[in-house]
Amino acid sequence: MKVRRHAAPGDDTGIDLTPMLDVIFIMLIFFIVTTSFVREAGIEINRPAAETASKQEQNSILIAVSASGEVWMDGQKVDARALRGLIRKRRSEHPQAAVVVQADRDAKAGLMVQVMDQARLAGVRDVAVAAEQP
Repeated sequence: MKVRRHAAPGDDTGIDLTPMLDVIFIMLIFFIVTTSFVREAGIEINRPAAETASKQEQNSILIAVSASGEVWMDGQKVDARALRGLIRKRRSEHPQAAVVVQADRDAKAGLMVQVMDQARLAGVRDVAVAAEQP
């Protein structure tokens, strides 16, 4: 005859999950801290090369102009005439932010000038054109 031993009502037979939760929270904090919160313009473009290209600060408002004539801001396709309001909204969040126009090397100059003009009409004086170093 086999005798089975049952746990007394006061015995704790559960698994302690506290160490596992501690590790998960530490990993979560690590990933939050190490993630860079850079807003991208929304499309991949071929930047022209320039010898005098320099790196801009992180709090820039990025606007992309594609070779096909599309304008992108914050991952969304926008109308060039609506940029003034969108830039003002982003500028209210980050008052010192500059505007960086990421124009494709095959983009039309007229559209790029229109985008830069909308940025200046929105009150931004620091407008730059993105280029890569050769």
